[in-house]
Amino acid sequence: MKIRYFAWMKDHTGTSAEELRVPDDVNTVGELAAYLRTLSEGHGTALRNLETVRVAVNQRYAGLDTAIQDSDEVAFFPPVTGG
Repeated sequence: MKIRYFAWMKDHTGTSAEELRVPDDVNTVGELAAYLRTLSEGHGTALRNLETVRVAVNQRYAGLDTAIQDSDEVAFFPPVTGG
C-alpha cells in the first residue's frame, strides 16, 4: 500500500510517501491510522488527532470507516483553508 503525507504530517513522519505491507487485520482507514501510529514517534504525533486530519483513498476523500486494500494509495493531509 502506498501511504502519502502532506504538510506538517510529512515533517513529523520524516517522509512524503512510503510503501508498506500492512497487517491482514487492517481493513479500514481508521485501522490503518492506528497501525501507522505504532511505526514511530513521528507517525504517532502526525496521526494523534484524526479530527485534524483529512484522508483520501485513491485520490477521493474518504472517512475512517472507508475500506482499503493493499493496492490502494492512502493520503493523509491537514484541512485546507482558502483565503
